[in-house]
Amino acid sequence: MAMLPLPPTPFFGNKNRAFWRLQFLGWGGAMLLRAMSSLANAVPWSFLIIVVIASITGFSISLILSVIYRALINRRAIVTWGVTAVVLAIAVGLYAFIDSWVVSLYRTNADTSFAQLFLGVFYLDLTLLGAWSALYYAINFYIQVEEQNDQLLQLESQATASQLAMLRYQLNPHFLFNTLNSISTLVLLKQTEPANAMLSRLSSFLRYTLINEPTAQVTVAQEVETLKLYLEIERMRFEDRLRTRFVIDDAAGQALMPSLLLQPLVENAIKYAVGVLEDGAEITITAQVIGATLRIAIADTGPGLPPGIEIADLFGINHDYRTPGSTSTGIGLANIRDRLGQAYGENQRFEIASGAEGGVVVTIELPFTAREAPAARSVQPALNPPGAA
Repeated sequence: MAMLPLPPTPFFGNKNRAFWRLQFLGWGGAMLLRAMSSLANAVPWSFLIIVVIASITGFSISLILSVIYRALINRRAIVTWGVTAVVLAIAVGLYAFIDSWVVSLYRTNADTSFAQLFLGVFYLDLTLLGAWSALYYAINFYIQVEEQNDQLLQLESQATASQLAMLRYQLNPHFLFNTLNSISTLVLLKQTEPANAMLSRLSSFLRYTLINEPTAQVTVAQEVETLKLYLEIERMRFEDRLRTRFVIDDAAGQALMPSLLLQPLVENAIKYAVGVLEDGAEITITAQVIGATLRIAIADTGPGLPPGIEIADLFGINHDYRTPGSTSTGIGLANIRDRLGQAYGENQRFEIASGAEGGVVVTIELPFTAREAPAARSVQPALNPPGAA
């Protein structure tokens, strides 16, 4: 019979529960060790009552210490350690006094004075409460460091997500301005029906982009559907001059990738391959899975790269990589490069090269990840002593 997998719960996932577990485990172990030591020294069984009382006393005093230490742990070091030393000395003195008083009641006929009993148990009680105090501070300082690391990782994740969102949002105005210019041209030419159709398709495209989170990933199949929606808008401008072909493997269709990553590349191909040739050009979009890598390529049959151009120039802010000497915003290619770097680091490849039969081929390689149902994950708080928030 299959069982539902249970996510592991960290020991310090519930701070109060972890504190009580450590309390009972620690003082229970101390009581057991003291009882075994007493029996090994041929002490009567009735002396175990004294051991139990001493353990309960230490347990109770440590609870009071936890409240005091909790108020001291985030103060200045001189205040924390100075007050801790004073409080610990008082606690050990009280612990030793109670232990000595209980032992004196048990040994009514003993020749040992109360002062001797006090000094005899003082060092034992100092060891117990001193070790308890050291562990209390050590565990809580460790948890504070872990909390700070978690907060730092969360802040870094938020910063990365914000930068990715900024890069994604750059694309909408870039595409929007070009499309609105085309619609304006159609309106000036009094071609109202094509202008209305283009506006309708533009609204559908923008609605799709607004539905998806800027930092979200989509499948290649979804990205292709978005591209087709965009190409319907552009085909109204270029008609038969814009020819497209999609070659998407079944496995690649379910692979995850950043949303709207391919649209600016196709836009470049339309502008510098289809737009400059009288007969237009064909744009081919392929996607395949090679081992653990998703490879996406966008190739066109345009005039290609100018001879002698450097690869570094392709990402220049004020360089139009298809037309030497011209200027452009340069958002598209630099944007894609930055988005890939933010999302995948060094585990990606973005390459632009001349095609074997002319034109330009843009290749993107990403780690292959198929869409899966997101696993539930909970973030647990750190250890707190009883009563802590």
